[in-house]
Amino acid sequence: MTSTVNPVDERAARAPEFPMARAAGCPFDPPPALRDLQREGPLARVRLWDGSTPWLVTRYADQRALLGDPRVSADIHRPGYPRQAPMPPGGTGVSFILKDDPEHARLRRMVTAPFAIKRVEAMRPGVQRIVDDLIDELLAGPNPVDLVEAFALPVPSLVICQLLGVPYADHDFFQDNSKVIINRNVTPEQRSAAHGNLIEYLDGLMGEKIDHPVDDLLSGLAERVTAGELSRNEAAQMGVLLLIAGHETTANMIALGTLALFEHPGQLALLRDTDDRRLIASAVEELLRYLHITHSGRRRVAVADIEIGGEVIRAGEGLILANDIANRDPGMFAEPDRLDLRRDARRHVAFGFGVHQCLGQPLARMELQVVYGTLYRRIPTLRPAVELERIPFKHDGSVYGVYELPVTW
Repeated sequence: MTSTVNPVDERAARAPEFPMARAAGCPFDPPPALRDLQREGPLARVRLWDGSTPWLVTRYADQRALLGDPRVSADIHRPGYPRQAPMPPGGTGVSFILKDDPEHARLRRMVTAPFAIKRVEAMRPGVQRIVDDLIDELLAGPNPVDLVEAFALPVPSLVICQLLGVPYADHDFFQDNSKVIINRNVTPEQRSAAHGNLIEYLDGLMGEKIDHPVDDLLSGLAERVTAGELSRNEAAQMGVLLLIAGHETTANMIALGTLALFEHPGQLALLRDTDDRRLIASAVEELLRYLHITHSGRRRVAVADIEIGGEVIRAGEGLILANDIANRDPGMFAEPDRLDLRRDARRHVAFGFGVHQCLGQPLARMELQVVYGTLYRRIPTLRPAVELERIPFKHDGSVYGVYELPVTW
């Protein structure tokens, strides 16, 4: 009797591990294995830490379609959801970004207003002062210096602390705990402890805001707690999300973007020698496309059968949308591996797409515009103090970047 093999089962049996390693000497490019899979077809099976084999989506058009498809869920509790790590013992609560509408929309609306474009633009002069003050301190301090510690991390940390109403004096505490949460190599117990530390910290601040509200985002959440629209734990969870996302991602983009510009001196010269805000804005979009710093993909699960390119994703099957390789899709961006600050890269998926796209993207864009439009102009001889091979990259975290960037001028 002739046996038949299900081709999907066979593909799952030989699925490569995800996430995949970047090639040595190519710190700005997606892993070569992702390029191969993108060329081969729209979908591929990959294997996760728990042995599950969700679908990997590599092409730009497919990712945009799926991120806007109501048959795709962001709910981490649904069976088949491709988790990045084991759930911590006892759970730690779930952010609204890992929920579906209407609950996702209800919670998201509570923190949307501070990130509106007009509100963010009103913050630009204050962010400019932060950047200029830190550059003044750089120029007056030691040379060489670690740009991450002296500049890239303080800029977004100061901004998000002011926006939320978190004391910047506590930045070492929340940065140390956030590093544990986004490290893929820590144990579930370590991640749970770090998350618990931040929840306890934000809950304490929430209590202060309930008793003595001021004009900041946490006070706005405290008002909703008092009104019964939000539980205190939900408010603390939202505070943790905004605190981590508000400094980790932008800090890594500042440092990694600077390093990429060092490696492309002609593109660096464009930024250094211009005060054209349109060119600076274009540069930010291109760097976001070229570098995208999350390399663990956006995670989803199908709630109904979906056909893509002749393949059928079955209800209950997990999806990983690898946005770093989607932003290098030649079907969307000509010469995608070339950094071109004059390119129109606004349709990149660095911030996602659809109802779950990044809430803080107006703030991130504005901060990066101020940084990229100021740092190299004010320190025109800024350059790396060590060879590229000696710079430690963050291969162990869900947010990619560099641990240190020694610079001189």
